[in-house]
Amino acid sequence: MSINIPKIDVSKPFELTGKLKVISGIQSFDSGFTKREFVIEGQDSKYPQLIKFECVKDRTALTDNFQVDDLVRVTFDIRGNQFKERFYVNLVAWQLDRIGPPKPANPEPQEAETEKVETDKIDALDEIPF
Repeated sequence: MSINIPKIDVSKPFELTGKLKVISGIQSFDSGFTKREFVIEGQDSKYPQLIKFECVKDRTALTDNFQVDDLVRVTFDIRGNQFKERFYVNLVAWQLDRIGPPKPANPEPQEAETEKVETDKIDALDEIPF
């Protein structure tokens, strides 16, 4: 008796939209392999889902122009493997698009700049030799 096992077509790209929650630094390994991980919060369900993706090799720069809390669309592939009797699934991102306008950078409050100037004036007065 033979069982027909359906083929899983992981060659088709998947997409997910959400809010960028975490952007990790680039990890380099002794083999020369590099990767960067990031997390988005999915908005399609009743309960928020935090989903981790990875960018590998030359795609580690995908997140360079993004900030936490940006709304994004991730295009990714699903990759699975086995290592030492354990099974792993990776969501490998290969495209990252911003949805809507970019978030403005957080400028320092004007008040802080004023305090800095005043502090500089006081320091200058302390340096007077009399």
